Amino acid sequence: MGLLAYSFGQFGFGYVGDGIWMVFFRLISGLGVISALTLYMSALIELSEPTNRGKYFAYLAASSTLGASVGYALGGFLNTNQAMINLFNTDHYPVIFLIQAITNTLYVIFIGLTFKDPKGMVMNKEKQSVLKGLKNVIKMDPKLFVFLISLSLITIGSTNLSKYIDVYFDDLGYTTQALGNFVMATGIVSLIASVLIVPFFARMKKQLFTIGLLQVLSAVIVFIVFRANQFLLMVYTVYMIYVILKAIYTPLEQNFIAKEAKEGTYGGIMGVRQSFVSIGMVLGPLIGGFIYEIKPLYLFDFSAITFLIGMALLIIVYLMKKKQSTTS
Repeated sequence: MGLLAYSFGQFGFGYVGDGIWMVFFRLISGLGVISALTLYMSALIELSEPTNRGKYFAYLAASSTLGASVGYALGGFLNTNQAMINLFNTDHYPVIFLIQAITNTLYVIFIGLTFKDPKGMVMNKEKQSVLKGLKNVIKMDPKLFVFLISLSLITIGSTNLSKYIDVYFDDLGYTTQALGNFVMATGIVSLIASVLIVPFFARMKKQLFTIGLLQVLSAVIVFIVFRANQFLLMVYTVYMIYVILKAIYTPLEQNFIAKEAKEGTYGGIMGVRQSFVSIGMVLGPLIGGFIYEIKPLYLFDFSAITFLIGMALLIIVYLMKKKQSTTS
């Protein structure tokens, strides 16, 4: 149902032709896709052993990133390839959104024909209301709440990077095909990192320390890349290190939240997690748009700063965990 809502929203976004209605349809798309992603994560938690959970989160993040990257590359190809333009008028953006909606609907049909609830899935029979969900947030473990605020800040930085690097490519005069190829490369790098590197980090005991270190390194990379003269060279080399770090971070933070959640509440806690992620995804572009208009470099510096603030909150989480362990 979420993916169907996403298809409807994307179709409306492409064809409505009015700014206010485009925002409305984008809201529908966001509600749909986030509901699907939340259920993906909660189902994965229920079906995996705690020792392997980090690895499976890595695979989920990698496949999502790779799929998005292939979508970027395919969109760039359709928009610039003359044969596709002659056949389907793909130089018009609404047609691209129509193709996306159709292919996503076909995927929904495939799910409807093949998916069955796996055996062993723990289902919470108690119906959750929005009000009760808000109460659960209020009663949340304080250190988990601080961690989620850190997640929102880090999401602001990562969202601004992913969104405004698109705009930056365009401002520098690169084609949609060049952008598609770059995003495709980031997907491949993320996939390789998730398969080969993340399982190693998932077995580490001091994961909170690792998450904080990743944010410091990410901030340093962002400060360097967008000040370099040879931008294209830097994004295909140094920036790819940030892509690897992000691929490591995502499953680690998901695994941390899953460990802190009580059994039987995984769906709810992942919904809360996704809410904090969504806050970052909304505030990031909202603030970033104003900063980018002043100067693009300030926007990327702002992203690096949010990584550092997020890391500072992780230090607070660590101190809270240490105090909790000494008193118990």
